[in-house]
Amino acid sequence: MIERAVAADAGEILTVQRAAYVSEAQLYGDPFVPPLVESLEQVRKVIEGGVVLKAVEGGRIVGSVRGQVSGTTCRVGRLVVAPDFQGQGVGTALLAALHEQMPEATAFDLFTGHLSGDNLRLYRRLGYRETHRERMDDHLTLVHLRMSPR
Repeated sequence: MIERAVAADAGEILTVQRAAYVSEAQLYGDPFVPPLVESLEQVRKVIEGGVVLKAVEGGRIVGSVRGQVSGTTCRVGRLVVAPDFQGQGVGTALLAALHEQMPEATAFDLFTGHLSGDNLRLYRRLGYRETHRERMDDHLTLVHLRMSPR
C-alpha cells in the first residue's frame, strides 16, 4: 500500500533510506553520500514541507520517494526501497504513485550515479530518458533523467 508519509514516519523512512543507500556508498567508495548523513530532523522537515510517499507492507515502511514541484516540473528524490524488498516492484509502484499525485507536473526529473545500473535500468524502463551527465568528482558522475508523461 502506498500513502502519504507523515512527520511521525521520519525515523522509519530514515532507517530504510540508510539501509538502501549502503550499497550505493560501497559502490562509489563514499560513506558520506547525502542520504546516509541526512538527519532525522531534515527528513521530518521534508515530509512536513513537501510530498513524501511511503510503501507499507505488513505495517512496516519498506520504501519511500520524495517529489517537489517547481513550475511544471517535479523533482524526484530519494527513491528508496528496503534491501529485502528490492526487485519486487516497490520502486516502480512508488514512482507511479508520485506521478499520479502530481497531475500539474508536465515533466519529472531525477538523477542517479553513473555506476548505479539497477537504478538506471528501472528509470529507463519507466520512460525516463537521459538529459545530461554531471561530473561531481573522480568517482562520481550524476546521470540526469527526465520523463514527460503527456
